[in-house]
Amino acid sequence: MPEDTAVFGTVAKGDHGVGSHSVNGINHLILDGDSLSIEDVDGVARQRRPVVIAAEARERLEAARKVIFELAAEGVPVYGLNRGVGWNKDKIIDSGYFEAYNRNLLLSHSAGVQPDAPEEVVRAVMLARLNGLLAGATGAQPEIAERYAEFLNLGIHPVLPLRGSVGAADITTISHIGLAMIGEGEVDVSGRRLPALEALAAAGLAPLSLGPKDGLAIVSSNALSAGNGALALVEIRDLLEAADYVYALSLEAIRGNISPLDESVHRKRPFPGQLGSLSQVRAALKNSDLWGGFNPESLQDPLSFRDACQIHGAARDALDYTRQQLEIHLNSSDDNPCVLTEERRILSCANYDPVTWTLGFEMLGSALHHVSKSSCYRMIKLGDPGFTGLSRFLTADPSRSIGFCTVQKTAASLDAEIRHLSNPVSADYMSLAGDIEDHAANSPYVVSKLREIADRLAYILAIEALHAAQAIDLRGGLRLGEGTGAGYELLRSEIPFLSEDRNQTVDIERAYRLFKDGKWLNAVRNKFGNHINN
Repeated sequence: MPEDTAVFGTVAKGDHGVGSHSVNGINHLILDGDSLSIEDVDGVARQRRPVVIAAEARERLEAARKVIFELAAEGVPVYGLNRGVGWNKDKIIDSGYFEAYNRNLLLSHSAGVQPDAPEEVVRAVMLARLNGLLAGATGAQPEIAERYAEFLNLGIHPVLPLRGSVGAADITTISHIGLAMIGEGEVDVSGRRLPALEALAAAGLAPLSLGPKDGLAIVSSNALSAGNGALALVEIRDLLEAADYVYALSLEAIRGNISPLDESVHRKRPFPGQLGSLSQVRAALKNSDLWGGFNPESLQDPLSFRDACQIHGAARDALDYTRQQLEIHLNSSDDNPCVLTEERRILSCANYDPVTWTLGFEMLGSALHHVSKSSCYRMIKLGDPGFTGLSRFLTADPSRSIGFCTVQKTAASLDAEIRHLSNPVSADYMSLAGDIEDHAANSPYVVSKLREIADRLAYILAIEALHAAQAIDLRGGLRLGEGTGAGYELLRSEIPFLSEDRNQTVDIERAYRLFKDGKWLNAVRNKFGNHINN
């Protein structure tokens, strides 16, 4: 093992809880199994922040492991320890067969199919499972938790198929991570795919030798859907903030009625998400001439403009619920059976059932479709001269160019895809394993669909922003808000005014990258110093 593997182990007792711990000048995330946030998952997954296990968490692992060995020695029938799993729960596992059985369990459960997860998803999955292990209810050897930390800190990423789990523990997929731990399967290291055994040797790591319940501890978890779900929630948190700012820019473009942005009105119905959206819209419009220059005869704008804060707020409330439920899961044990160390018991259970937070992800998908649809309607109205008083399809020269005519079809197509993807699927399961496993939630697919929705919504918001900027240029002489002005300037630095017809795909892709990479959002945030936390 490398000399610096102390950073993969534990921190001193008392220095516990998710937080910071500096090792050789590097800011590590301390994991205690109790305080992991979706932002922590994002930092480890995308920014490759290293992790370290708290001493108290290590002690919980050791205590639970001791109970496992005691029960095994006594011959107490324990699911996954001295008895088989699933329909094979009646098969006896002799103590001399523990290592071979657990290896076979990993091999037989490795049944996922492509596509393979990208690096950040693999990292999020490993972190989710590691933090769950630290709850101390698995009975797995502590070296398994350390191996997750070693993989994260050394950048060893097992090849992880994304499909195959029905969401009743992601056993068919995350078992591939266990294969890499014992020197089987393949991993990615610095963009190179190589045999896991070769990567372990290069890192100075020996393949793990599995003992009682170790295999089940690795595979019996919803870490795929939970880890990927955490990344999705961070992405959607930022996307909803960006949606507020795009709406604000469109409101300036049409010289819209600002009475729906009066705080007193919203306080009469104070849904948290609605108030959060309102705060961000008003912040983006600070010092905009819209506050004194709107048309007073326009008593009511179309609902896509008038109730954007309510629509976006509903999505924020769905996000907040889903985040709360997922973070409970990330800081809990979803193991079956569950080791109750203090009571010296190990019990069969169903704590791996993810329905409570899977339903949140499905609700969030439906909420994002409302955000998408209202954005599309604002975009369509921006191209209507009867509504804006500007040229049809925002063309710079009606006699010589067509403008944004066909772009509406692209947005409509993407919205239709979002509508399809938002259909629920959590209740579409089969009874498997001899009718023992007659409930599931399809959680990995639910999360995967939500990330696809978010990606399409980023395109739609980018297209709306292009319309808004074009309308602002055609109108001329406007003083934009501090936040919307910053977003407009960044957009125009990448995509010039549409003075004559050109390849719209190029413009859309450039605008999309500004939203997908977070550049547009950061430009707005940085202008007025902060943003509202969801």
